[in-house]
Amino acid sequence: MSRPTTRGKNKRHKPEDDNVLKSEILRNIHMTGDVTQNDIHQLYMMRKPVCQGCRINSKDNPNCFCGLIPPPNGTRKSGLWQKMSDIILALGPDPCEDLRESVDSPAGLTNLGATCYANSILQCLYMNTSFRLGVFCVEPDLLDRHPVLDQLARLFVQLHSSIRAYIDSAPFIKTLELDNGVQQDSHEFLTLLLSLLERSLSHSKVPKARTIVQDLFRGSVSHVTRYFHGCKDGPGKVYLQIVFMITKLVTETTMKKKLTSTFSFPGELDMGQRLCKPFQLKELMFDLSAVLIHKGTAVNSGHYVAHIKDERTGLWWEFDDEQVTKLGSHPFGEGSSTSKTNPLQIESVAESMLSEQTNNASNMNHASNGRQSSSDSKSIHHVETFSSADAYMLMYTRRHLKKYTKNPCSDMDNSGVLVSDDSSEALPFHLLEEVQEINASYIKACEDYKLKREKESNHITERRQEVRSILSEAPVRSLEEPFFWIATDWLRQWADNVTPLAIDNTSIQCSHEKVPASKGGLLKRLSPAAWTTLHSKVNALVRYPLGQLLDSVGINKSCLYDGGPTLTDSDFCRKCLMDGANNAVRADDYRYQRKAMRDIAEAAHAGKNFDSPLYFVSKAWLSQWLRRKNVDFPCESDIGPTASIRCPHGQLTPEQASGAKRVLVPENLWLFLVESANIVKPDDPVGCSCFPSDSEICAICSIELTEVACSEDRLRETKLKQRQNHERLFQGKNIALSPGCNYYLLPSSWLAKWRSYITVCGKNMSSSAEPESLESVIDSLKCNDHSRLLERAPDLFWKRGSILQRASPTDGLTLITESDWKFFCQEWDGTEWDGISAQIEFRNCGTKKVIGSCEEMQISEVDLSPSNDELNNELESREPFIKTDREVCEDCVGEKETHHLLQKLQYCNEEICVHLVRGKEAPKSIVEASGAISEPDRRVSKRSRKTSNGNSINLTVSGSTSIYQLKLMIWEYFGVVKENQILHKGNREIEDESATLADLNIFPGDVLWVKDSEIHENRDIADELSEQKMEVQPAEEGFRGTLLSSNVSTQVI
Repeated sequence: MSRPTTRGKNKRHKPEDDNVLKSEILRNIHMTGDVTQNDIHQLYMMRKPVCQGCRINSKDNPNCFCGLIPPPNGTRKSGLWQKMSDIILALGPDPCEDLRESVDSPAGLTNLGATCYANSILQCLYMNTSFRLGVFCVEPDLLDRHPVLDQLARLFVQLHSSIRAYIDSAPFIKTLELDNGVQQDSHEFLTLLLSLLERSLSHSKVPKARTIVQDLFRGSVSHVTRYFHGCKDGPGKVYLQIVFMITKLVTETTMKKKLTSTFSFPGELDMGQRLCKPFQLKELMFDLSAVLIHKGTAVNSGHYVAHIKDERTGLWWEFDDEQVTKLGSHPFGEGSSTSKTNPLQIESVAESMLSEQTNNASNMNHASNGRQSSSDSKSIHHVETFSSADAYMLMYTRRHLKKYTKNPCSDMDNSGVLVSDDSSEALPFHLLEEVQEINASYIKACEDYKLKREKESNHITERRQEVRSILSEAPVRSLEEPFFWIATDWLRQWADNVTPLAIDNTSIQCSHEKVPASKGGLLKRLSPAAWTTLHSKVNALVRYPLGQLLDSVGINKSCLYDGGPTLTDSDFCRKCLMDGANNAVRADDYRYQRKAMRDIAEAAHAGKNFDSPLYFVSKAWLSQWLRRKNVDFPCESDIGPTASIRCPHGQLTPEQASGAKRVLVPENLWLFLVESANIVKPDDPVGCSCFPSDSEICAICSIELTEVACSEDRLRETKLKQRQNHERLFQGKNIALSPGCNYYLLPSSWLAKWRSYITVCGKNMSSSAEPESLESVIDSLKCNDHSRLLERAPDLFWKRGSILQRASPTDGLTLITESDWKFFCQEWDGTEWDGISAQIEFRNCGTKKVIGSCEEMQISEVDLSPSNDELNNELESREPFIKTDREVCEDCVGEKETHHLLQKLQYCNEEICVHLVRGKEAPKSIVEASGAISEPDRRVSKRSRKTSNGNSINLTVSGSTSIYQLKLMIWEYFGVVKENQILHKGNREIEDESATLADLNIFPGDVLWVKDSEIHENRDIADELSEQKMEVQPAEEGFRGTLLSSNVSTQVI
């Protein structure tokens, strides 16, 4: 049994086959003048099968509805078929997400930027039941007179009774006039806030409210500092509430840095043993109630969170601004490794935190009774201890206070002022009403959102079901069934939009309001059932949500949204078919003729000779004509076969002219090209000028080209002669100088222009810029006031027994020989006697002549006795210099050099090279490169290099960059802390970190080298950047300018 063949099952259909078939059908229509039903089926591609399961929608199949919507479980990034969660997200934030999880869950506070320090303290005060109830007892008229107290009460009521998961703290922060963008110290905030509240509450008529701060935080604050391992602990002791502030700072250096060493503290304290007269254990037992935590390594930045114990349930909570997390029965969470239980001596536990401050405790209020402490009685008790590296403040609460059930406001007349809630806490009635109204409004917003979300979800679900239902019944199964045409673009938008649009078939209509065959790839065949459903559904769906608006203004929706036009199976355009058939025949004929002419054109372009009459056409134009393929009709590129070879005088341009290359083509090709050009642009005498093979060349253009050619030849000879006259100068070679010979000085910039000018040859030879005449150049070197030189002569140096000049290729002056100067005067309009002559002389020179002098030297036997090395050493010991016939104007040159130096130092975003040298000594090559004068125009590699002696890197700097900033860059790249960097420029060590690169004359392209002293320990550069940021900030003002720093009452008058 043979295996069935499946080779062509998934073979993709080639569009070329359809094009051939369409071309045959259109030729048949053109010949017969009639359009059959079979022709319509073929031209509109209606015979193609109904697709199922295609990944994309097929444009050349009107029966394919695949790819308009995703698979059953698929989604898209936008529109109707995106994820339901993304659609719901577009409705806006869900207010239900900001509701409290339960009644027992505390609420958080919003962070307004840098107000976490205030949020943590406010949460600690609120979670203190006694303090909270004391604030609730304040009478309304007192709240009206004291804005801070009023806002605190409002905040506490919202924390107590609001249904939201977090409360806005902006009104309270704004009332205190705090800057929400500046981080402050939480301990200082607590101290100042309690002082402010104490002054405000002193006016209360309710005894418990008036003395609530004194009752809970009574006693003087005692600070004791102990230094150990670079840290210090400063505890403060109070009466009913004990607050320990733990400050850990680096004290070994002048920089402030927080240490991350672990700090241990107990879960309970027995303060009865610390008093003058011992108390019973249960009376002065303090339990840990709150831990304030500071996260971060910097001292003046970071983040505050509070771990607070709920006095009612005994559970710990973490308050991190808006986020409130349940921790369980331990301050750091269940199963935390920061807690342990050990049998410790209670006395030693207290001593570990309070140090030796008890000797000074006689000034405290509770020590005034003359009680004596017993240092001999030490009890053993199992105390649970905790440890943290970030604990900043500890709060302990008297144990008996948790059994305090008496209403602190019982002494106040509560007629209509206070009410009691389910938790037996009295709340200010007017504030409770406000919170209840806010809660009711918020609950309504949650319900409205739920209804909106449910309505949107149901609408999306119904819309998706409708689209799938209509597309499932859209295909037309046979050719005999009636159908409707629909635009593919509109159908795709309808299937992808949440709100459908009106039907729009105008894009598939021709000018005769029919459906042309040329739009076959832009339309689909729709079954009558799908069309009827779609047409009626669009009218129904526009009622939501836009239909309600139209009804309100009295607009008829059916007239506005019916859409259309309706195009049936009989609405094919016969006239467009006939025009298309005629165009197709003409296109086929043109392609056939062009293919035949193409072979002739290729032969003519290759230079083949033809016997028939020949005509000139542009060679470049013919090359472009041959490159075009698959051309159905003449186009713009067929215009002007002879435009580039026709001169302005209407004749044939000489072939030597630019772009005038041409070829000879036979007469039949010429006529075809002219006919094609006239179809696109009729009557074009310029582009279709006829030039037979015997046409004469334009005499005027020939003469002009001859003159230009002669001029270029003369110019070429002139340049060649100058290169020969100044061979060494043209090559840029440095010439050996001799004393006694005459030399002349010229600007280096002029010589550079001269080299560039005589180097250019070829087509651009006549367009190159000539250098200025020598007369103007020499005049520019003299100052107008003193007729002296404005430039200094170049420096001279010895090299292998010869004297050479150190001249810049672009700046300053260059020394040339007398012969070069004479030739330049002849070539560039100079005067020999007006030049700046110069000679070579020596400082402190003897009577001997230098070997190679132009003067004759009398050699004696004595002169012959020394060796050549001795003569060279003697000569090189003397310093040569250039003496000019004109003196240098020191005033003008100094002013010019100063201005140039200032401009040079005002650079920005330029590069310098820094080498990291490893080892005891820096390589000689690096030291010499660092001490050398940089050349700004010299190209250098921007990549970092690694050698056996170290690394190098190019750093982008400016003249205003300080050495301190440069060391930070070196630190960041090489990892060498700035204290260990020994920076050098040549042999000079750079020490002043406040100096800028411009102050030290460090220019772009300079080379520096640095060594690592390895004295100081490595540290993170982030710490240095943090300290640098702190230094550039204004001096810390704390709470200056706020109500917390004012001793004046905040009472409103």
